[in-house]
Order: sequence, then structure tokens, then C-alpha cells
Amino acid sequence: MSRYLLKLSYDGTAYHGWQIQPNGITVQQVICDSLKKMLGDDIPVTGCSRTDAGVHAREFCCHIDTKLDLPKNAFLKGLNSVLPDDIKVTDCKAVSDDFHARYSCKGKRYSYCFYFGKPDPFAERYALRLEKKPDLTLMNKFCKTIIGKHDFYAFSSSKRTVTDTVRTVTECDIIEKGDKIYLKIAADGFLYNMVRIIAGTALAVGEGRLPCDCAIKMFESKDRALGGETLPAKALFLEEVFY
Repeated sequence: MSRYLLKLSYDGTAYHGWQIQPNGITVQQVICDSLKKMLGDDIPVTGCSRTDAGVHAREFCCHIDTKLDLPKNAFLKGLNSVLPDDIKVTDCKAVSDDFHARYSCKGKRYSYCFYFGKPDPFAERYALRLEKKPDLTLMNKFCKTIIGKHDFYAFSSSKRTVTDTVRTVTECDIIEKGDKIYLKIAADGFLYNMVRIIAGTALAVGEGRLPCDCAIKMFESKDRALGGETLPAKALFLEEVFY
């Protein structure tokens, strides 16, 4: 039995997230079905994490175990030929038996995209439109307070499934490119809805609705009500997975 690491890229618009569930089509289910169609066998697929419904991934990692030898180029070409256009496998490599897509992961990087100006039907699918440009200096001041090891309980949804809510954020910045604004954030792990709440709080700070130091009060009080809204999933991208 050999273990392989697969890297995927997908548009999450049509999917109910990564993990298989009974009430909707998911990315994991499509990968499993496509592998069976190609290889003629049920092959379990283990992902690096869960992504919410509508969230996209420029790089998502998973592993599979199989008795078959998988020549990289032929495997990628074959699997991509049976996958839908909004999901593609970008890499495949053999890894050691003790590698685990989820538990070997050291961290991840996400981005959240805003745009401002005239309505744009092409941008609308992957970004959140703002009526006017927020104060990026204030947003970056807020982002600096996010960096470090903190209890992010107040930056997670009540649907969280873990009890340990302490995470270490290594990067949090606001970057402007043309009419788009990106929140870039990297950490050793993320809680349920954590990035979407951080993005919503950063936006509220940039629009003058919350103070720059609101994160400090949220860490201390664990009060979700002190933060901004949970922004829509459509503008969130998993950018990179670290091992």
C-alpha cells in the first residue's frame, strides 16, 4: 500500500464545503467518485481541513492510500479528465506512510477579497463589493493586534467543534491591488468561521464602526458581540498549506 499527497484547486461556489455530508454535494465526494470512475475502486480521501460551503481553494491538500502505482503525469491527466471544470488536481507525489494531510499540517494561509467601485458581475463571484474604500491604515493597525498567540474564541462561530481555541497567527496584512483589497492571514490553525469574522471585524474598523484595539478586548472577554459580522464565504480562499 502506498500513500500519495494530492494538491487540488477548486471553485467552491457549487459545493457544500469539503467534507462529505448527506444533504449536499461536496468536493470530497466528487474526488472520491472521480477516483472510483478512473481506478475502479473505492479509495478513501483524507483532507487537510474542512472548508465551508462556498469557500474556494487555490491549494488544498489531501492524501490517498492505494495498491496501485500512480505515474504522476498520467494520473493527473486521467483524473482531471473525469473531474468537473471547477475542481482540478494540480500535483501528486508519493509520501511516507506516517504522513497525514491533516495532522502533519503545520499551518495554512488564507485570503479574503474585497472590491470597491462600480458593480462588476465578474468580480462579484469571488469578492465582496464595498460601496466605498475603507481606511486601510486603520485596518492594518487592527491586523497587527491579531498577530501572535491568542485565544480566538470570540473570533469563532458557536458551531465550533473544538475546545482548544488558542491559535498562533504569524501573518495578517491588508494589501491593495487596483480596485481590490486583500486580507492575507496565516496561522498554525483556524477555528470555524475565524477568517470570515476577522475579515468582518477588520472591515468594521476600516469603516470606523469599531476601534483598532477591539481584538484585544475580544481576546480578554471572549465576547463575540464586540467584533464585526461574519462575512460571506464567496470571497474566502485557502491559498497555501504548510507541511
